[in-house]
Amino acid sequence: MKTTAGADLNMQDAKATGRDTRTAVLKRSIRANVPLRKTFVQANAGGDSRHGPLKEFVTGRDLRGLKAYLLIVAACSNGDNGWSTTHDSLVWARMLDILDTALPQSARTGAWRTLDRLRERKLITCRRSGTMITVTLLREDGTGKPYERPKGGTEEDRFLQIPAAFWTTGRDEQLDLPGLAMFLVVAREKNWSPFPLEKAPDWYGWSADTHERGLNKLLTLELVERRVKYIKAPLAPAGFVKTYQYKRTAAVQPRKTRKAVAAVR
Repeated sequence: MKTTAGADLNMQDAKATGRDTRTAVLKRSIRANVPLRKTFVQANAGGDSRHGPLKEFVTGRDLRGLKAYLLIVAACSNGDNGWSTTHDSLVWARMLDILDTALPQSARTGAWRTLDRLRERKLITCRRSGTMITVTLLREDGTGKPYERPKGGTEEDRFLQIPAAFWTTGRDEQLDLPGLAMFLVVAREKNWSPFPLEKAPDWYGWSADTHERGLNKLLTLELVERRVKYIKAPLAPAGFVKTYQYKRTAAVQPRKTRKAVAAVR
């Protein structure tokens, strides 16, 4: 039987997109906000280095890997399947937008290689069975320790939150690597925190230029707000210095859950 051109068009219209797939994964995890330990972005003070695992994604120019990792945290962090999730490798490829630029077999290989890089960084374990890939979360600090949902009771357990709408509204699709890295940096801190460029290499492990480009990207996309603050500086020529402070805009602030609203009341 011949397939008509109209049927082919209908099939194309029915195909799920990368965003469709990400949305389905998030709906299945049933979370308004995705928790991520702050030590992924920056290690706590007192150690040999303040750099977190995020540094390796930025210096390695691994935007796809970073997006994959954040999606895995979103998919697994409800704990319903032992911090694991399983999908066909083509579903992983579509979730990561690899199918947009590759044939199916190449896309399967690309999805596995992306996940394997996360395994090498001790952020997940992954295994293949036929075309199926199962991924299991490990602790976000890259130590390889088993994952437990962060509850914020200790300094090592403090976490930031990313609203599910970050993915479902396509905000993630707009960000390049510096922008996504700085989104996580801003999300890690309190509202109206400063992020001085000169501190970027010591605090996060990337250049001041990357730091600045990321902040500018967030400002352009209206994902952060910026305000000026003047600080008294007796030894400065003007007697003060100008600094900038940032916070996330309402569009990407964590959503208040019913439990949180009840606690406020």
